[in-house]
Amino acid sequence: MDFDLIEEHAEVRDLAARILGDLAPVERVVDVERDHGGFDAKLWETLASSGLIGIAVPEEKGGAGLGLGGLVAVLEQQGRHVAPVPLWSVVAGAALPLAEFGSAAQVERWLGPIVEGTQVVTGAFDAAPGQLARLTGLRTEGGLRVSGELPQVPAAPVAAALVVPVAVEGGGLRVALVPVDRDGVSVVPVAATSNESAGAVAFEDVVLTDDDLLPADGATVVAWTRRRLRIALAALALGVCEEDLRITAAYTSERVQFGRPLSTNQAVAVRATDAYLDTEAIRLTTLKAAWLLDHPEHGGEEAGESASLVAKWWASAGGLRVVLAGQHLHGGIGADVDYPIHRYFLWGRQLAFSLGGGDAVAAELGEVLPTAPRIGAPA
Repeated sequence: MDFDLIEEHAEVRDLAARILGDLAPVERVVDVERDHGGFDAKLWETLASSGLIGIAVPEEKGGAGLGLGGLVAVLEQQGRHVAPVPLWSVVAGAALPLAEFGSAAQVERWLGPIVEGTQVVTGAFDAAPGQLARLTGLRTEGGLRVSGELPQVPAAPVAAALVVPVAVEGGGLRVALVPVDRDGVSVVPVAATSNESAGAVAFEDVVLTDDDLLPADGATVVAWTRRRLRIALAALALGVCEEDLRITAAYTSERVQFGRPLSTNQAVAVRATDAYLDTEAIRLTTLKAAWLLDHPEHGGEEAGESASLVAKWWASAGGLRVVLAGQHLHGGIGADVDYPIHRYFLWGRQLAFSLGGGDAVAAELGEVLPTAPRIGAPA
């Protein structure tokens, strides 16, 4: 594949960069974290009016139809600005599976408001290693009775609904679209490492009807959605690492010790070079995974499974190395929570462990590699 962005994706990247540059300077980010619960409603409204929330949603469902490549272009810029909006979980975790698998009534009720930015619907697909769902459901006549806890759901305090997998007792998996005002659902804001909006969500004998359940096979929906969530997280990590590296390079070039810039010390240069190589690995694997899923003739979902795991592994393992290097190369100022580099460190850690840390992702990758197709091979 050609790793240069196509014209449409480059235009999306430039538009996102302008919007985020104008509306998400570090002073605004700090204000949103402190006074607005980690969710920038003004920025969210602007992203929606610019068509960026619906960038990857198919045109026939009301979006721009620019695929995962378009979403990666937007999320990379969000990562560069550590802008506190839940794009990854809303688009990849809710809008895309709803557009792909939702019933006509579900799409009509929820997808338009998501794309327009008038309602936040967030995906809650994180689970313990080796599991696909934290919630359990008992079959009832016409639906499920669901219980369980989700310890940290992105943007739950500002969400109108959640898209969440449920393990059905006796076997099976379903994915449900659950309004947060449903009886038995409670949301408590929690502190996320990145300081973004997040909440613990408890389900206590929540009654779901068939209308609340996506009609497709739950295991298929979960696997399909987690591939896109991994790529979305990796795209965010790419932007975080790029900007972390840029800030660090500028600092070490300007900071003079013993009569010369820090960057002229071999140990500093080698550490920064390693961070650059990790960042490029995140870029290439993320673009490749997104391209594979946007071009099903080159392996489709099966190739996308292993490719998305590779991208997420680099975002988790390599991304952590990059933000740790940024902290280290800043010396004592790197530990100052009011200095910008610290925020990139926090975001890097949050992204590294969302949907599985490096070891957990490597274990998943090890399970699929024996049967995975050669990435890029024709279907």
